[in-house]
Amino acid sequence: LTGTSREQRAFQYLLAHAIPGDPHHILQTFDQWCYHCEHLSCVGPDKGRIVERVLLERAPLRVLELGTYCGYGTVLLAQGLPPGARLYTIEGDPRHAAVAEKVIRLAGFSEQTVELIVGPSEEVIPRLREKHGLMKVDLVFMDHWKRCYLRDLRLLESHQLLAEGATILADNVLFPGAPHFLQYAKTCGKYHCKVHRASLEY
Repeated sequence: LTGTSREQRAFQYLLAHAIPGDPHHILQTFDQWCYHCEHLSCVGPDKGRIVERVLLERAPLRVLELGTYCGYGTVLLAQGLPPGARLYTIEGDPRHAAVAEKVIRLAGFSEQTVELIVGPSEEVIPRLREKHGLMKVDLVFMDHWKRCYLRDLRLLESHQLLAEGATILADNVLFPGAPHFLQYAKTCGKYHCKVHRASLEY
């Protein structure tokens, strides 16, 4: 009725209630909106703790996020980066990317820390080295279309973008599910797999 999307309404709520430049408070305000107003398919606080733990353990200097959506996961990742690290995040939907850009900058992250790339992941990944200067990635966070998980992992492999010992963190592989991705990861012999049990966001 308002002519604005759920994502835009969530951003308006952030503008009214969140503390600019405070990533933690930005995420808390997002959570309040999703719990009490409208559901958004963000990572959420429960799975967010898993992401935070992996970032702390791995301390990656180059991080790639597939599926920016509203920027919740981007802010979550960016606030856990070690000094000098850089996050590249890819979003295929220009409308979502427009909201995410504002959320990321509201949280206080510059383009030097977080680079948002708009376009289909299958087109962007092959250009990451030449166009965006990303030579190798230490951690990949997959939170886009589940059917694209395996295709994009194979793209990262074929373009030799995965650093030695790189970590792939993939959301919602059991439900809605990414069975082909899971099967490949478990049987190809390149990865050690661990499933983190968590509830759906909110």
